[in-house]
Amino acid sequence: MLRENGFENLRLTSRGKDGGIDGISTLRINPFVSFKVLFQCKRYNGKYPIKREQIGDFRNAMLGRADKGIFITTGYFSADAEREANREGVPPIELVDCEKLIEMFEKTELGLKAVTTYEIELQFFEKYMKI
Repeated sequence: MLRENGFENLRLTSRGKDGGIDGISTLRINPFVSFKVLFQCKRYNGKYPIKREQIGDFRNAMLGRADKGIFITTGYFSADAEREANREGVPPIELVDCEKLIEMFEKTELGLKAVTTYEIELQFFEKYMKI
């Protein structure tokens, strides 16, 4: 998904030795401007939200290493986590929850196949059902 959205030089960190970072990449805006971006991914089933502390830990791991962070989860973020990600005066963190992730996959059609569905138009058949 990151490559589909313009990220380059994507490197995953070693599992267990990631220091709170799952990957590093570069987002090139144009030939003159690029950003170093770190990302963190959490696979959650949706029972429990990503908490403020997890966003704070990710930001601490980012400090001095990148211009921006992205926190991706198959779950959702608590309101406190959202406030922490958008707090002024610290490196920004973009939040991508399950709903946003699904929208991104649908938009790029990455790993998806379009399926046509039909609904029955009952009004059409009413004239045939009269006895």
